[in-house]
Amino acid sequence: MTDISTSNLEERIARLLYPLADFYSEAGQAMPNIEPINGADMPQPYRSLLVHDNDMTPTLEAYCRQNIHLKLIKVRRTGDALCRQVILVVNSVETPIEFGAIKIYLDRFETEPRGLILQGYRPLGRILADYKIPHYSRPTGYFRINSESVTQAAFGLGKGVVLYGRHNILWNSDDEPLAEVVEVLPPLEGVTFGSDAEK
Repeated sequence: MTDISTSNLEERIARLLYPLADFYSEAGQAMPNIEPINGADMPQPYRSLLVHDNDMTPTLEAYCRQNIHLKLIKVRRTGDALCRQVILVVNSVETPIEFGAIKIYLDRFETEPRGLILQGYRPLGRILADYKIPHYSRPTGYFRINSESVTQAAFGLGKGVVLYGRHNILWNSDDEPLAEVVEVLPPLEGVTFGSDAEK
C-alpha cells in the first residue's frame, strides 16, 4: 500500500522539477537529491533573489549590476512549446548566475518577441520587460539540492555543494501560462561580478 504522505511528496517534487526533470530523464541522468523548503527558511542572499513574485532576469541583473544572457545546453521544440535547458551568464565576466530549464508557449507571443525567444540569447524576462508584455509571476515552491554532475558542470562546482532554487510559472493577462521554469542559483557568498559598465 502506498504511503499517502510519501506519494504527495513525490508529486510535489515532480512539479518542482518540471521541465528540468525531462532533460535529465532524456539524457539518462539521475536527478539531484531535492528537498522542498519554505521560502522563509532559505538563507540570504538566495531568499531575496528567489522568494518573490518578480521575474528572475531583472532581479539577477540588479544583483549583478550587469545584463545577462543565455547559454543553451539543450533545446527541444514540440509544436508551439519550446523547452530549453540553459545557463544564464553575466555579460562581461561570463560567470554563470543561474541554471535551469524553461518551457515557453510560443503561440502566446507576438511575432517579434517570439523571434527573439527563438534566437536563444536574450532571457525571457528581458524580452518581457523590453516589450512591456503584461504578465505576472507565481512561484509554486522552493527547494534545496546538492550539486551533482549536471549542476557541477553548469557552475564549475565540486560534488555535494548545497544549491537553492524555485519553480515558477509566468501567466499572461488572460491567465494563460506563458512559461514554466525551474531556476537554480550557484553559490554566491563572496562572488563579485565586476563593474556595472555594461548594464
